[in-house]
Amino acid sequence: MMGSKYHLPGYRTRGTLSIFIVIGLCCFFYLLGAWQKSGFRKGDGIPLEITRQIDCNNVTILDFEAHHNDLEIIEHDEPRAKLFKPCDIQYTDYTPCQEQDRAMQFPRENMIYRERHCPPEEEKLHCLIPAPKGYVTPFPWPKSRDYVHYANVPYKHLTVEKAVQNWVQFQGDVFKFPGGGTMFPQGADAYIDELASVIPIADGTVRTALDTGCGVASWGAYLLKRNVLAMSFAPRDNHEAQVQFALERGVPAIIGVLGSINLPYPSRAFDMAQCSRCLIPWTANDGMYLMEVDRVLRPGGYWILSGPPINWKTYYQTWKRSKEDLNAEQTEIEKLAELLCWEKKYEKGDIAIWRKKVNDKSCQRNSANICTSKDADDVWYRKMGTCVTPFPEVSSKDEVAGGELKKFPARLFAVPPRIAKGSIEGVTAESYEEDNKLWKKRLNGYKRINRLIGTTRYRNVMDMNAGLGGFAAALESPKSWVMNVVPTISKNTLGVIYERGLIGMYHDWCEGFSTYPRTYDLIHASGVFSLYQNRCQLEDILLEVDRILRPEGAVILRDEVDVMNKVKKIAGGMRWTIRLMDHEDGPLVPEKILVAVKQYWVGGSGNSTSSNQ
Repeated sequence: MMGSKYHLPGYRTRGTLSIFIVIGLCCFFYLLGAWQKSGFRKGDGIPLEITRQIDCNNVTILDFEAHHNDLEIIEHDEPRAKLFKPCDIQYTDYTPCQEQDRAMQFPRENMIYRERHCPPEEEKLHCLIPAPKGYVTPFPWPKSRDYVHYANVPYKHLTVEKAVQNWVQFQGDVFKFPGGGTMFPQGADAYIDELASVIPIADGTVRTALDTGCGVASWGAYLLKRNVLAMSFAPRDNHEAQVQFALERGVPAIIGVLGSINLPYPSRAFDMAQCSRCLIPWTANDGMYLMEVDRVLRPGGYWILSGPPINWKTYYQTWKRSKEDLNAEQTEIEKLAELLCWEKKYEKGDIAIWRKKVNDKSCQRNSANICTSKDADDVWYRKMGTCVTPFPEVSSKDEVAGGELKKFPARLFAVPPRIAKGSIEGVTAESYEEDNKLWKKRLNGYKRINRLIGTTRYRNVMDMNAGLGGFAAALESPKSWVMNVVPTISKNTLGVIYERGLIGMYHDWCEGFSTYPRTYDLIHASGVFSLYQNRCQLEDILLEVDRILRPEGAVILRDEVDVMNKVKKIAGGMRWTIRLMDHEDGPLVPEKILVAVKQYWVGGSGNSTSSNQ
């Protein structure tokens, strides 16, 4: 009889119902947990709408507390962040990989001593680079093109050496830049007008330009009002500070030289390149330097040479060189240009202009040494070779090798040829369009946090991990420019960035960047620290960010929450005002955003915009 309870009426029904209830509850809690981990998706309308309704319009750059969650760091019994001390005042203009003392240990042949030579681990500085006494915020653009505070770059050498060439003048407590240059003492505008009579500068055909040996970058400065973005470079010089002046003026520039290694740019990057008395020995090393310019010059692009040996019949005595020597040099340049498949379009007075053909169908290259490397964009610390970079293959004599670009600004959001041809693994036209939408959304979020983004307050902007250039494209404006950095260990997308009409360079963030301290107003980085966390010290990267960031400049970093917690702890000892914030889509998304402002302080002083020292 005891066993008869298993046969009571209704028991089987209740047992079956219980099983269904248990299974139902399990499924419910499983789906709930999965939703919580996933963050918002397209179907999460209610939580997404709640997040969107948060009013961030009144948030200022220095006050996030009342409007955003400040995330707590989980300490795990780790010691508190160390406070970084200021470096000695002698390091005010410290450039880790282009320091004079280290440079002099290397051979002068082919300008090797002026190339990048970074300090070993034991010689790296672990302190904060001070601003010079009296440092002030640079003039806003476009006034900064013509004026620089003496206190920010206190070097008068160029005002004496280049006095008759109208480079720079010293007036009271500022430098004035009249827009002159060695080969255009009457001003860059008149010089560019002459170039524009041959080169289609006005209609957007020419957007990206390269200035080799740029001086104070007046050519690039005056091209900006014509919607042409020039990448300028010159070697580090302890007295002249050419690149420092350029960046203080709000003009794109880096410390660099044509030496023994490739330039840090992809192939087919620039619509136009120039040498204005840059004194680069174009015929040396079997034309190696001209071959490197050819590598980075886009098919159909233009090369301008003004200065020796052009117009040598007029200047040979001034240049203190013989007629025979100069004539031979120009003849050799003409032969090299023909070998490179360049066609001379213009020579008058001090200026000569060549145009690179759009493909190699009509080239006579029987004697050319064609490069055999499969990747003309693999250039970081690669030795420059005396070989000619081949054109991409074409199917007709009129086809532009590598793909034809739209005129700017249409090319900014058009699908770049490298993507259309499938050259970037994992990137399609569709994913490119989605990336553009994503960065427009993110930039709008940044602007709600910081109203100064998109104004002249942040003139010099850097994206430390630029990807496809979406951030820079969304920010595109005459008020600012963006240095798009593609890390050497990430997917090589820099060619795409240039095809969009933007500029940038390759870099390894385990090393110092090729610029002076205090040269960027706003630095943005997405995923940089997770990319490098197992390759070098995050502390070193953050100290480098601090070095190149101007006092009271801003930082926006986004990464996984675990990495951001580490970054916040380190940055807490760097005289930054910091907030760690939720992703734009809400707190359930594991990616977080760190926003910071560098406090104002100068060498030999405890001055700061914050009492939190």
